[in-house]
Amino acid sequence: MRPKIFTRRTTALLAALPLAAAAWLATSPSPASATGASTPAAVIDYLHQISGNHVISGVHNKEPLSNPSQYTAQAHSITGKWPGLWGGELGFTASDVANRQTLINQAKTEWANGSLVSLTWHMCRPDVATCAFDGGINGASLSDSDWSQLITNGTSLNNAYKAKLDTAVPYFQQLKDAGIPVLFRPLHEMNESWAWWGGRSGANGSAKLFQITHDYLVSKGLTNIVWVWNIKDTDQNGGSGGVSGFYPGDSSVDVASLDPWVHSWPGGDWYNAMLNVAHGKPISLAEVGTVPTAAQLASQPQWAWFMIWSEYLTSANSASGLQATFNSSRVLSQGQFTIPTGSSPTSP
Repeated sequence: MRPKIFTRRTTALLAALPLAAAAWLATSPSPASATGASTPAAVIDYLHQISGNHVISGVHNKEPLSNPSQYTAQAHSITGKWPGLWGGELGFTASDVANRQTLINQAKTEWANGSLVSLTWHMCRPDVATCAFDGGINGASLSDSDWSQLITNGTSLNNAYKAKLDTAVPYFQQLKDAGIPVLFRPLHEMNESWAWWGGRSGANGSAKLFQITHDYLVSKGLTNIVWVWNIKDTDQNGGSGGVSGFYPGDSSVDVASLDPWVHSWPGGDWYNAMLNVAHGKPISLAEVGTVPTAAQLASQPQWAWFMIWSEYLTSANSASGLQATFNSSRVLSQGQFTIPTGSSPTSP
């Protein structure tokens, strides 16, 4: 059985060649550069500050939760840099849900080492405790009647949904107690219909469920969440012109994010749609397959971070392409920025 906390050293030695591991030993951040307790306001202010000039590098670490930093370690072995944002998954299978503490331990390690922490949740249907991806999330559609019940306070499906949220509360609370703000991206790609929560435009659609999620977790005292709203560059539901129909409102959103899977890199229509719907809030590329080039990032300078999706790190990118982007003067990785405790972040 793997140890519960996967430190930088553990994951690097598992994933990298001896020379890469040796390089890490020579370049690991000193304790003086570790990130202390901070606040969502400080993170959001910092994202505002860098937008237009810099972007934070990120890599997602999908399941299994028993190995919650394997792709981050791969990125380091290729580029020599630790990503500035660590992405994790709250899990949907029984085995992964049972390993959530391992995930949270890793999140604490990543934050202490100087990276932002991001969490995604592929959530099973509200009436299912744990599930497989296909059938439990993907393709697990709700009827219109079920949806109406889901968003109506006090109904059985609404109560089941809130009970599912309750299972994550202790883990967010641990991060709050540790002074760690979390970039939380629930109900992602909600303008597409692949997941049970998506594809419903309008005031009582997918955006309403985001509002319910926000309000419920805030009512539980989780004031350490940076709320990341997310859509995909899909042609469904009005394409870039239909973005506003899925926006939950400024009071529920801190960052607006896009997953450019259809076009690999968002066209100007999607970039402008994100800027328009965000109403001055930071915007980000929450999932990418192919790493953006420095030229692409310069052409759309307001993206605050990009997060490469797990196995796409190696399946959709060359080592030279990753190295070029991670070594760009525009891109900030671990050790190149600091989120302070106050509301006025330091410059990159």
